Amino acid sequence: MSRRVLAGAAGALAVATAVVLSGCGAGGGAPAAGDDSITVLVEAGGHGELQPIADQFEKDTGTSVTFVELPYDGLYNRLNSEFSSGSLSFDVAALDSIWLPTFAEALTPLDDMMTDEVQSDLFPALVTEAQVDGSFVGMPAWTNSEILYYRTDLFEDPAQQQKFKAEYGYDLVPPTTWEQYADVAKFFTQDTDGDGQVDVYGTDVKGAVETEWLATLSQTGEKDMVVGDDGTVSLGDADSLAALDFYTSLLPYAPSGAAQLDWAGSQNLFNQGQLAMMRFWAHAYKQIPADAAVTGKVGVTTMVGGPGGVAGVPGAWYLSVPAGTSKQEKALEFVQYAYDHNELSVDTDLGLASRISVLEKYQDEPGYENYKPLVDTLNATATIPRPANPNWQEIVDSALIPMLQKAVVPGADNQQLLDDAKAQVESITE
Repeated sequence: MSRRVLAGAAGALAVATAVVLSGCGAGGGAPAAGDDSITVLVEAGGHGELQPIADQFEKDTGTSVTFVELPYDGLYNRLNSEFSSGSLSFDVAALDSIWLPTFAEALTPLDDMMTDEVQSDLFPALVTEAQVDGSFVGMPAWTNSEILYYRTDLFEDPAQQQKFKAEYGYDLVPPTTWEQYADVAKFFTQDTDGDGQVDVYGTDVKGAVETEWLATLSQTGEKDMVVGDDGTVSLGDADSLAALDFYTSLLPYAPSGAAQLDWAGSQNLFNQGQLAMMRFWAHAYKQIPADAAVTGKVGVTTMVGGPGGVAGVPGAWYLSVPAGTSKQEKALEFVQYAYDHNELSVDTDLGLASRISVLEKYQDEPGYENYKPLVDTLNATATIPRPANPNWQEIVDSALIPMLQKAVVPGADNQQLLDDAKAQVESITE
C-alpha cells in the first residue's frame, strides 16, 4: 500500500513497489482495437493477485495482459484524469470499493455477468458494493476484512490461564465479545521482566486510520455506516457513541502514540511481540516475517462482536471495464475469466480471493488458517459495506480520522467530537 490498505483499505500490505508504467498503457493513448492484448490498471500491491490469472488467460485465449502499476493515490488520480478527459490508456481497472460510486457512470454495466449463481458465491456486502444506481459496475477480484490475531504462546501458557481464571472467573480463550476483549487486553498489559515497565500490551488503538472504528460501529448493530442511503448522517447517535467509547476505553492497555498509529505501525508492534492481540486484515497472517518475535506463535479467529454481533469492514477490490475502451469484448472476457479462475489468487503474496467457495475450499488446509475467520466475519449479519457515497474519501480524511485522532487524547469529549464530525460530514454531503 502507499496511503491505504489493500483490501480497504483497505482495505493491507505495505508496498514499496516502484511505479511501473509499461507496455501500451504507459503512453496515455488508447490501445489499438485489433491487437490481441489488453491493458489492466492496478494498484501496485494488488498486481500480484492478478498476475497468475493473466498468465493463464494468455495461455488459454492468446490475449496478453499488460499491467500498469501505480501507487494508491496515483491510481485514483490516473483514473480520474482519464475518465474526465475521455482519453483512455487501459481496458480494465482494479478499483477500490469506495471508488465505484465515483466512477460508476464511466463504467460498463456487468449485469449479465452477475448472475444469481455468481452472486450466491460472493459475500452479501460485496454484492451490495458492486451495484451502483441499479447496475453492477464491478466484479470482486479479492476481498479482505479485519480478523482477530492473538499470541498463542501467551493464551496457552498454563500460568497465564490460571492467573486469568482467578482474576476474571472464566477461562482464558480468544475473546468473542467487547467485554471479553477488554478483560483480556487489560490482563495482558504486563511487566514481564520485572523492571517496572510494561513489556507487552493487551492490544493497540489506531487513531490514524478509520476502518477499525467503522467495524466497531457495525458491531453495535448500526445499519447505516455514517451516511445512510438517504443522506442522513448517523454520527452522534447512541450507537456511534457506544462504538467510540469502547474504542477509546482500550487506550490504557495500548502503547502510547495512538493518534499516529496506522496499519503499518500496528503490524510492526505485533510482529515485534509488543501486543498480545491485534485486530487486523486477514492477509497479514501470511506475511509475518520468518525472523519476527511472534513467528510460530500466532493464532487467528473471527473478529470480535459487540451488542449487534460480529462485524468487520469488507476490503474488496473490483475489476471494472471502462465504457470508453475499444476492447469491450476482450476486457469483459478477462473479467469473467478472473471470476472463473479466482482460485489462482490463493498462492500470491496477499493470498486473497473473493469467492466464498474458493476460501472455503482452503480454509481447513495448513497455512490458510486465516480463511475461516475471514469467511465467518464477512458472512456475519452485522458486516456491512462502506457507504456508496462519491464523497466517502473526503469524509474519511476530513471528518473521521481527525475525530479519531482527537478522541484518543485523554479527556476527550466523545459526544462532542461525534457531533462536530456529523456537522463536518453534512457540510461535505450537502
